[in-house]
Amino acid sequence: MKRWILVLLAAALPLVFSATLWAKGTGESGSGKIKATLITMDSIDEHWLKVRAGAQAKADELGNVELTFNAPPGKVDAAVQLQMVEDAITKKSDIILLAPLNKDALSPGVEKAKKAGIKVVIIDSAISTPDYDAFFSTDNGAAARTAADTLAGLIGRTGKVAIVNAQAGAGTTMTRENDFKDQIAKKYPGITVVGTQYSDGDKTKALNIALDFLTANPDLAGFYACNEGSTVGVGNAVDQRGAAGKVKVVGFDWSDDTKSLVERDILQATMVQNPYEMGYQGVQAGVDVYNGKTISPKDIDTGVTVATKANAASIK
Repeated sequence: MKRWILVLLAAALPLVFSATLWAKGTGESGSGKIKATLITMDSIDEHWLKVRAGAQAKADELGNVELTFNAPPGKVDAAVQLQMVEDAITKKSDIILLAPLNKDALSPGVEKAKKAGIKVVIIDSAISTPDYDAFFSTDNGAAARTAADTLAGLIGRTGKVAIVNAQAGAGTTMTRENDFKDQIAKKYPGITVVGTQYSDGDKTKALNIALDFLTANPDLAGFYACNEGSTVGVGNAVDQRGAAGKVKVVGFDWSDDTKSLVERDILQATMVQNPYEMGYQGVQAGVDVYNGKTISPKDIDTGVTVATKANAASIK
């Protein structure tokens, strides 16, 4: 009897070993594919839709990646996004690609994912913890300083300007705000920043904020807007007041709406990122790390272009 048990065990061991290798080499999905979860700040802003499109294109190109997309309904609650990270951990994702709403609030989720053996790629916005595998983003500090120089040139280096940001606390937008302010303070003593308000990236909210700024400051020379939704809202407010050309606007991101504003001379310049590449390269990096490679350096700048009416036709 004991001998038969030993024979059965000996026969079973190769099967167990083979199954272990299969699971390690093909992810946890049961479909033979690597499970990747992309979590962005919202699912409405065109910027994030481009990130998603790039990620999906790379997943389709590779053929062995099962990509799941998730995002909060709006850029207002980091706790909801953190729960999405927790869900991805519970569902045993092999790779998490995350654009964190708040660099501090999302750090525990990232650290928990890494402890669970999940590869983590950060997209667009910084995270407080260094415990991630790769980070694809615009150099937002450099872009913000360029935005400051651009707006300063448009208003003759003097006058009042207002800032309409997206959400307070997000690494990306706070860098865009703070580096803009620092550049203005350092280089342009004739310019006064009259205030900053947060629109959560909502175009209607940004429009109303901008209208309030215009009412309170009838001599306002310019606006700086820190993301696509804020840029569109500000542009629409300036247009609504009949102040196009008189009040200069410099914004962020490229969409059908921002392109239209540029072509109509309402938006004089906008800092264009490359969100498609963030998603595309992010998935590739996640798969590379999953397969044992190391990304070095792990912080990658995907570039920025200053879009104006002169070059609008060439920007995608």
